[in-house]
Amino acid sequence: MAKSKKEVLVLEDILGSNKKLAASIRQKLRENGILAVNLLSSPGSGKTSLLEKIGFCLKDRYRIGVIEGDIETERDAERIRKIGLPAWQIITHGACHLEAKMIARIFDRIPADLDFLFIENVGNLVCPASFDLGESLRLVLLSVPEGDDKPRKYPEAFITSQVFVITKCDLLPHLPFDVERVIREAREINPKLEVFKTSALSGEGLEELCAFLEKKLEELRRQNA
Repeated sequence: MAKSKKEVLVLEDILGSNKKLAASIRQKLRENGILAVNLLSSPGSGKTSLLEKIGFCLKDRYRIGVIEGDIETERDAERIRKIGLPAWQIITHGACHLEAKMIARIFDRIPADLDFLFIENVGNLVCPASFDLGESLRLVLLSVPEGDDKPRKYPEAFITSQVFVITKCDLLPHLPFDVERVIREAREINPKLEVFKTSALSGEGLEELCAFLEKKLEELRRQNA
């Protein structure tokens, strides 16, 4: 069913307000030299596992914080805290995505001397793509068990991201997942996508991804200099 004019206007107002608040959050983070990274994916694609591995990779050299978005429970935040990183849980109580206003509510709890702020969005490839959270970098994750047809089915998540991370690549020998096809289709949607093949289990691609994140942090700080 087509949206009514009133529904369209309400949605435009919501997105417009979100965009303004996100811009303010991004400015404050950049002024403090913090690289904010928003992770989008379906449930179970391995966002938390990837963040755990990134945390182990970077935490000896950088200060890292994590915002966890979930409909219920603090389970993912508890996992992040167990590896020694501060984590702030946002429970949406049914909302299928995070919004900038949710980040703003906890903003004063985020230390100003962080290097990286990772935001694990609610598991969903649809709604989160429309809401800027003030990040400087957006990663879209797709796991091998989900199948290689997702970029065409959920294009907005790939259009709005700068990085495409294929997760659970240790399962490639066991599942009919065409890596070349999924990368080709993702780049047909967004030619500028950086692509990483990773496995939190085997460690594949994690050093390269962490090096990329370090490079992006350096670029952000050079821009501030």
